Amino acid sequence: MMISINTVRLGEHLPLFDLLPADAPIAWVRGGDGLVGWGVHASTTVSGPNRFNDARNWWHQQLEKFSVADAVHVSGTGAILFTSFSFSESEESVLIIPKVIVGQRNGKSWLTWIGETAQPILPTVKTISNPVNLTWQNELISQSDWEEQVTKLVREIQSGNVDKVVLARDQSAKADSEIDVRSVLRNLAREYPSTWNFAVDGLVGATPELLLRLNKGMVTSRVLAGTISKTGDDERDLALAGSLARSSKDLEEHNYAVRSVAEALEPFCSSTNVPESPFVLHLTNVMHLATDVTGALAETTKQVDSFTLLEKLHPSAAVCGTPTQKAFELIAANEGIKRGRYAGPVGWIDASGDGELGIALRCGQISGMDIRIFAGCGIVNGSLPAKELAESEAKFAPMRSALN
Repeated sequence: MMISINTVRLGEHLPLFDLLPADAPIAWVRGGDGLVGWGVHASTTVSGPNRFNDARNWWHQQLEKFSVADAVHVSGTGAILFTSFSFSESEESVLIIPKVIVGQRNGKSWLTWIGETAQPILPTVKTISNPVNLTWQNELISQSDWEEQVTKLVREIQSGNVDKVVLARDQSAKADSEIDVRSVLRNLAREYPSTWNFAVDGLVGATPELLLRLNKGMVTSRVLAGTISKTGDDERDLALAGSLARSSKDLEEHNYAVRSVAEALEPFCSSTNVPESPFVLHLTNVMHLATDVTGALAETTKQVDSFTLLEKLHPSAAVCGTPTQKAFELIAANEGIKRGRYAGPVGWIDASGDGELGIALRCGQISGMDIRIFAGCGIVNGSLPAKELAESEAKFAPMRSALN
């Protein structure tokens, strides 16, 4: 028996986060546009070296059961899969098909629901969350120990074993009541409107880095690497942006990340566009060197979908290092934490294999009253431990602020 999926147009512009229930909300939103979902029609986990292919196979098995009536026919309508992949193949990645999805783009909004039930009635009253009080725990790896790890990795780089390694940290806290994901999402969206705000199975964040957008054969990837903190003084920050754009250390780190993405996409594309120099992306608390890599899929690559490209793109030099395998081994030997789904691909994929996925950065894993947040820094030859520590603290700031 086929399962019906209906997509209908909605008239008004909707505050997407205000529609979400407290229980397991799902979101991928930027500047008020995107997708939110709730309820679970089906879900699974995948792990191991074939996890992207296993995810595709499971998604296709689900699609065979659906009968879709789509009155809107734009990207993000019909059957939608939300995904949150782990950084390491040894940890679990999560796939969820929500029962209800509301989407919005360029002033147009739509509703998708699964099953024979009548069209769901959307809530009209915003739910206000009570603030929580957080108690931050002692870090498993002290700041001084983390700085020693940076020093050790710089020595590895100077010896010629590796060019770049991304080293992450985590911080954990316990709240006095359940943490409301919706409140965190609203705070992140208000403070960081140019980022992609996401929530999938308790992983919540605001990533500035788009790993992959695939839409009708066109591929886009926004690469970020090279960071400097902002001061809040416009004149001073303008000077800092100039110094970031000229920094040989940051340009080197950025070049590794851009090259890894361009090389991953090139075999599938008839043409690619890689700008010669990056631009400076201004966020509320930091600035990044950024490059938008674009490409057109070759006509001969009809079977290429988001899963295919994710398998080649992840992990990029922006979150792992270069060469990839050596950097990954050094992370495993030195980092001392399990990243889980931090720094993995997160977002959505549709029935045609198109989708939009970012890298899970500036994020935290929420479980009831517990939260664990993450930050990472790209270590290259010119890295100074104290500066890398300060950069990681700046990258913790969005989640710490959103929780408060």
